[in-house]
Amino acid sequence: MTFLAKEKLPWHTKLAYGSADFGFAFVDSCVAVLFAIFMTDIVGLPARMAALAVFIGKSWDYINDPIIGYLCDRTRTRWGRRRPFLLFGFIPFGLSFLMMWWIPPFENPWLLTGYYALAFFFFDTMVTVVTMPYFALTPELTQDYDERTSLTSYRMAFSLIGGLVAFVVPLAIIGETVPENADRTLMMGAIFAVASALPILLTFLGTRERPEYVALPQPTLRESLRAVRRNRPFLFASGIFLFTWTAVSIIENQLFYFLEYRMGLEQEAPLVAGTVFVAAILVLPFWVWASRKTDKRKAYIFGMLFLSAVMVTLIFIPSTLGLAIILTLAALAGVGVSAVHVLPWAMIPDAVEVDELESGARHEGVFYALVTLFRKIAASITIPLALLLLDASGFVSNSPQQPVSAVNAIRFLMGPLPSLFLLGGIAFAIFYPLSREVHRATREKIKAREGAAPALAD
Repeated sequence: MTFLAKEKLPWHTKLAYGSADFGFAFVDSCVAVLFAIFMTDIVGLPARMAALAVFIGKSWDYINDPIIGYLCDRTRTRWGRRRPFLLFGFIPFGLSFLMMWWIPPFENPWLLTGYYALAFFFFDTMVTVVTMPYFALTPELTQDYDERTSLTSYRMAFSLIGGLVAFVVPLAIIGETVPENADRTLMMGAIFAVASALPILLTFLGTRERPEYVALPQPTLRESLRAVRRNRPFLFASGIFLFTWTAVSIIENQLFYFLEYRMGLEQEAPLVAGTVFVAAILVLPFWVWASRKTDKRKAYIFGMLFLSAVMVTLIFIPSTLGLAIILTLAALAGVGVSAVHVLPWAMIPDAVEVDELESGARHEGVFYALVTLFRKIAASITIPLALLLLDASGFVSNSPQQPVSAVNAIRFLMGPLPSLFLLGGIAFAIFYPLSREVHRATREKIKAREGAAPALAD
C-alpha cells in the first residue's frame, strides 16, 4: 500500500489565496443584505418589482455558471487554467458592483426595474467569471484532506471579515436607508468596488497552479457532465451545500428586516451583525480542530444542529428583550455560521479525487460551477419569494408600525424556514460517503496508478 506524506502549504500562499474571498464575501453579503432594501426604501420600487429585478438578474446563473466552469477547465495558458480569469476579470468585477448602487434618471418604475435587472445580470456574470476559477483552485493547491480544511479556514477568515464589513461599514456610510442618501449609497459602491477587486489581483500574484494539471487533456462537455453524474460523494456534497447556503441566504436577506421591524433595533443592527461575524471568525480554529478530530461530516452535523436551535429560539424572544441578550444570541449564531463557512466548502474538493480515480481526468471547474449554480438557483427562487411573502403580508416600506401579519412573516422567514433547510443539509450529510479513510484510500490508489504508468510505458 502507498502511504501519503502530509502536504503542508506555506502560510503566505494560504493568505494570498484567501484574500480574494474578502471581496467576494463583501459584495455577496452587501447585495444580499442591502440591495432589496435599497430598491424598496431608497429607489422607491414596490417590493414585488424589486423581487422581479432580482429574479431576472439571478436567473442568468442557470446558464453562466456551467459555461464559465467548463471554459476554465479547458483553458490552457502560461498562467495556468484558473488564474487568467482573475487577472482579466478583477476590473470588470469592480465596475459591475458599482453599477448596482447608481440610480438612473428614470421616473418610470418599470424602467428602473429593467435597469436593476440588467445591472444584476452584469454583476452576476462578472462574479461568476472570477469566482468559478477561484473556487476551483482549492483542490489544486493541496491534495491533503486536513490541509484543505486549513486552506478553507484561511479563505473563510477573509470571507467572514468581508461579511462583517458588509454588515457594518456600508450602513455607516449610507446612514438611514432613505431617498435623500442616494449619493452616499453610490459613494459606498465606489469605495468597495475598489476594495473588493484589488484582493483578486493579490491572489493571482500569490498562487501557482500545478503544472501537471495544466498539461492534462482538455475535457469535452459530455465527459464533464458524465463525471458529475457518476460521482456519488459530489452529489451528496452538493445537497449539503445547496440546503445550507439557501438557509444562510434567507437569514442574510431578512436580518435587517428582523432587527428593525421585529426587535426595534435599527440603530443597533450593525453591532448585532458584527457580533455574529466576530464570533464566527474567533471559532474558525475550533471547526478545523473538530474536523481533524472526527471528520468533516460529523463536525458539519453538529454545527448545523446548533445553528438551527439558535435560529428557532429567535422567533420566541419578545421584542422588549435587552440588547445584551440579543448580542449573546448573535454570538451563538456566529458559532454555527462559522461552521457553514468552512465545512461544506472543505467537502467539495475531496470529491474531485473520486472523479480523478474513476475517469483519469479532473473537472474542478464544472464541479464548482454546478455547486454554486445549485445555490444560486435556490437563492433566485427563495429570496424573491421571501420578498413576495413580505408584500403579501402587508409590509409597508419605512413604516415604523408594521401590521402583525408582516411581523409574523418576518419571524417565520428568520427562524423556522432557514432551520428547515439546515435540517435538509443534515439529512444529506448523514449519508455522505467520503470519510477521511475513504479519501486517503482514493489518493493512494491515484498515486499507485501514477507510479505504475511509467513502468507500463517501458
